[in-house]
Order: sequence, then C-alpha cells, then structure tokens
Amino acid sequence: MSEALTKLGESTAEACLGVLEMFAADKVSTGEVTTFTDPKQAFAGVPVPCVAMSVSYVDGVTGGNVFLITLDGARNLAASMMGMDEPEDPDAEELSELELSAVSEAMNQMMASAAAATSVVLGNEVEISTPDTKMFTSADDVAAAYPATPHAVRIAMSICGEPARLVQLVPNAFVVRMSSALDDMGSEIAGAPDTPAGNGTNGRGSTTAKPSLAGIPVRVWAELGRARMPSAQVVGLPAGAVVELDKQADDAIDLYVNGTKFATGRLVVVDGTDWAVRIEHVLDNTNDSDSGMEVAGWPESW
Repeated sequence: MSEALTKLGESTAEACLGVLEMFAADKVSTGEVTTFTDPKQAFAGVPVPCVAMSVSYVDGVTGGNVFLITLDGARNLAASMMGMDEPEDPDAEELSELELSAVSEAMNQMMASAAAATSVVLGNEVEISTPDTKMFTSADDVAAAYPATPHAVRIAMSICGEPARLVQLVPNAFVVRMSSALDDMGSEIAGAPDTPAGNGTNGRGSTTAKPSLAGIPVRVWAELGRARMPSAQVVGLPAGAVVELDKQADDAIDLYVNGTKFATGRLVVVDGTDWAVRIEHVLDNTNDSDSGMEVAGWPESW
C-alpha cells in the first residue's frame, strides 16, 4: 500500500513540476513525498496566509487534490508569469484580480496534469470537478475545509522561493486499484522470459513495451509550435489577433506522448477532410532531452 501511494506521489510531482516550470522556469523544485493515514497530518504546519486550490474526484469516491502556496509565493508566481522580476505591490494583503487570474490558470493546468498522472497510475481515467480557490489566514481552518479520506500523500514544493505543497486525498478504492496494478505489473515482468541482447527491439533503439504496460492509456498530441508571452499580454489579445509561433510553416511538427516528445512528422489530409500526422522520425529516448509535461487543458471527454 505504501509503495502504491509513494508511486502516485512521485508521478504527480513530476507532472506538476513540468507544468510549473513552464510558468516559472528554474524557480520550482519538488521535495519529499510523504504518505499519511490521517489526512489532517498532511496539512499540519501549512504557512499562512495561503492560497488553496482544490479539485474533487467525480468517480463515485471521496477525495481529490489540494494545492497550497503562501500568499507571497502566489504573488511571486504571478509576477513570473507576467514577465516581471517582482510583484508590483509585494506588501498587499490580497492578490490583485490580475494576479489571481494568473495563479488560477497555473493551478488549473497543474491540477489537470496531477489528475492525468493519477489516471496513469490507476490505469483508468480520473475525472475531476471544477477547481475551487480559497484563501486561508488560519492553519487550523485548512484541514477542516476538506473531506477526510483513509489515506493522504503530501508532496513538498518550493515555488519562487516560497514553500508550497500538494496534498492528495486518496480513497481506499484508489489504493486497491493502484496496488492491484503494481502487483500485476510485477508478476508479468517477473514471469516474462529473458530476452537476449539485441532482440525484442523495434529497430529504432527502443525496447518493445512489456505486456503489463499495454493497457495503460496515454495522451498523444501533435504540436505545431509554441509562443511565450506574459499573461498580461495574453488577456489583452483581441479577436483576430495573430500570435507568432516559434516555427516556420514548412517545419516538421512534434509529437508528444504524456508530455514527452517522441517523434516528428508532417500534417497530411485524409479523405480530403480530416487532419492526420505522418510520422517521419522516431526519436531515441535515451538521447532526447526535449521533454516537458503537457500544459494545455484537455477536453472533459478525454
């Protein structure tokens, strides 16, 4: 059980780190992953005042994710997202409307990635509710604001020099699924025959996936290009505005699996109406350093 919860925390930490790095490059780090049987302990010692954003699981079970960051940390994160070295008013008692909007966007995308990481560990899609944002001035009020679950995972973080944490409130149903998935994976790998060196590869330097991994759903998308700009500029874009991307029209597009670039290809039209991608080059993942977690919000139907 502890192994399953720790794996969940580690996967979620990696997903959240990838998202936050997009908004505050080189200003984010993750720390220890700790598991608890009393969720109140996961909230103990929360610095206040703090901003908290939570989402609930809508999978017929109790639980969800709660992200907490100090008020100064939220203000610093918003400044970084808007391309500023420091907040406009570092002594303000509350976040401005623009700061709250910027931080909410970062947290929304981080929560989506956290849910996606949970889905991968469970082997089943996890649906979450609309995020809810609260401000807390008392540490005692934090734990009381969220439902009690049999298990909790705390992921320590540092964002823009300020402490933060993600608390995952985990129901028993999730622990059973995770433990079962890990047991199945371990037994299948242990029972697989030894493969001689050089066999079992797909000819591109990567090993064929183990059967135990074959049923895990992954997200695959194609990226035409990227643009980086301050949030203040984004919210001011009028209808019809043109945003210049970092690639030329005839450049190859990148294909990603769960946030990691694995191939490049070209857009093609199928049956005269549908877009598709023809893969031209599969990257050697042992040398590919261009990886990052997905930050775009996915349709709820995914």
